[in-house]
Amino acid sequence: MSKQKLSKRIGVIQPSLTIGISAKAKELRSKGVSVTNFAAGEPDFDTPDNIKYAAIKSIVNGNTKYTPAGGMNELRDAVVEKERGRNGLEYKRENICISVGAKHALFNIASVMLDEGDEIIIPSPYWVTYEAIAMYVGAKPVIVETKEENGFIPTIDDLERVITDKTKMILINNPSNPTGATYSEEQLKDIAKLAEKHDIWIISDEIYEDIVFDGYKPISIASLSDYAKEKTLVVNGVSKTYSMTGWRIGYTCGDKDVIAAMIKLQSQSTTNPTSIAQDAAIEALLGPKDSVEKMRSAFEERRDYIVAELNKIDGITCHNPKGAFYVFPNVSSFYGNKFNGNDINGSMDFATLLLESEHVALVPGIAFGADEFVRISFATGLEEIKEGVRRIKNFVSKIS
Repeated sequence: MSKQKLSKRIGVIQPSLTIGISAKAKELRSKGVSVTNFAAGEPDFDTPDNIKYAAIKSIVNGNTKYTPAGGMNELRDAVVEKERGRNGLEYKRENICISVGAKHALFNIASVMLDEGDEIIIPSPYWVTYEAIAMYVGAKPVIVETKEENGFIPTIDDLERVITDKTKMILINNPSNPTGATYSEEQLKDIAKLAEKHDIWIISDEIYEDIVFDGYKPISIASLSDYAKEKTLVVNGVSKTYSMTGWRIGYTCGDKDVIAAMIKLQSQSTTNPTSIAQDAAIEALLGPKDSVEKMRSAFEERRDYIVAELNKIDGITCHNPKGAFYVFPNVSSFYGNKFNGNDINGSMDFATLLLESEHVALVPGIAFGADEFVRISFATGLEEIKEGVRRIKNFVSKIS
């Protein structure tokens, strides 16, 4: 009798739908098909020149060797300076771990903090990777559904209802992927108080903190109380704010013992993030910020257009997000109908038929724990957005 080839751990998670759909869209484009790609979770802008030149200088100066496993001291110090100036948070170098992107930071946190059977509370809709990482390390993701009419923000009562003696932490994402939802200061304070009441850790994913609209000013939950500062692990990176998705630099700020454990894990896995990308990240965090506002302003213009146009389509409702670069329209009114003889029974059917017929790639909401919706990224040019909306209108007009 042959032994099982793969571990049981890998069997509990599925490939990322967002990455898979983006790959399919790129494949169609390579064959000459005109595809509108609303699936990508990355800015369409180029990395700013000053950051690219910092990387070139790094290579020329020979910074092409190993660095400390937790990141270069200069970059950890840059994170300290950035968090002090941006969020009023006082950290030391020992409170910072540099990882291979924010996703890697989250994986490291789960690996060093969650044991088999521990529970982590995750509001839904959620970024696909949160649930997958928790399941991979043997923890139980406890999903708390939110409502569109509440701006996709969980109520304190809903959160408290699911807390048990096995609850280890709660994860919040502000602004949110996939909904663009944002938390008020009062809502964050309430979550911090709830965490303190039950002695729960907080993971605060703040990767979209600089992509915000309508004057919204995000606040790090870690800055709202002594307990929150002590028990919050702030996760961030340079991917979204500086259009550096491929550079793979993320970071965690928090308790020095947790950070030390994360660094120990990295020392036996990835070792260090790329030295050249670390030098580029220092320039991103400490250098000029003109490009950040240009991107943010462009995203806001696109947000305004796509929300207005989607809400004009009969059968679609779309919440107006105050952050990130996604809209999360409700398309469930089309479920139970047919398109060219094919049943539409959920977001996967909707997304698949739209891609096949109109060549518009978006992500089904079921990937984020919310089957009534689909995620549309507006991290693409305004003209492509206009064409994509036109194709969506054409698609739904044929649903019978």
